[in-house]
Amino acid sequence: MTEESTLPIADSQGRYTTALGPDDKDELEGILDGLASRGGEDIPCWEFCDGFLTALVCCRRPIPPAEYLPVLFGDDGARLEVAEGEPLPWVPVFADAAQQTRFMQLWTRRWNEVVSQLDIGLETMVDEYEFQPGVLDMRGAMADLSDEERAEMGEDYVVPPLGQLWARGFLFAVKNWIDDWEIPDDREAIQWQDRALDEIAALLEDDTGVPEVGAIEDGPLSTSRARVAVFCKAAQAAYALRQLGKVLGARMAIAQKVFKPGRNDPCPCGSGKKYKKCHG
Repeated sequence: MTEESTLPIADSQGRYTTALGPDDKDELEGILDGLASRGGEDIPCWEFCDGFLTALVCCRRPIPPAEYLPVLFGDDGARLEVAEGEPLPWVPVFADAAQQTRFMQLWTRRWNEVVSQLDIGLETMVDEYEFQPGVLDMRGAMADLSDEERAEMGEDYVVPPLGQLWARGFLFAVKNWIDDWEIPDDREAIQWQDRALDEIAALLEDDTGVPEVGAIEDGPLSTSRARVAVFCKAAQAAYALRQLGKVLGARMAIAQKVFKPGRNDPCPCGSGKKYKKCHG
């Protein structure tokens, strides 16, 4: 383990988790590359997965692994049936149960890290605990390759700009659980959510500006300052969506508890019958 991989992360409730270090991220990428090499054409890269994970953290309904893993790995029609309290069964996309267990260990650490960082909030955040989407400066990495290495990539290889794959993963999760993102009868919350999602969607656009900064130390310039500003706004949008999801989740839970009719109350459908004799 590297020193970075043991950095403690504390949220506003004093909960601690452990950040993923470079070795951990390389291991995750290795697992995903292995899944893809075994014929998994729909296996996403880690940057896409990190965006997907962050969206699940921001969703107001807790979505279990048995529900999201088949979607993430391209088999959304094969949701796993898992009884409450039962362990997650083996998902066939993994080589074996041990590989799945290791992936979920690393995934859970990243999940807890994102939760802790987003729950700190922008106002009380310190730099070392700041939420950073798990992105790679692909254009910087490509520019740092030799001519021979770039030629091996092929002329048709499209190099995504900073944060684009992360945004695709985030919005892919939103699309697949769109019902859980719909906000009824709250115009202000709807506008707030739409604005935050638009800021993340802005990362889907290409970076056509002049390269002015680079993420690789002493490496080539790869990203415009305008793109960096868009990226920072998207990261801040994740804070807003996490807080909104928590507020709306709690609010809807209270509403459901308060307005559920009793067995002898009139049925809400207007039939005139008691709830227990009608839709109860």
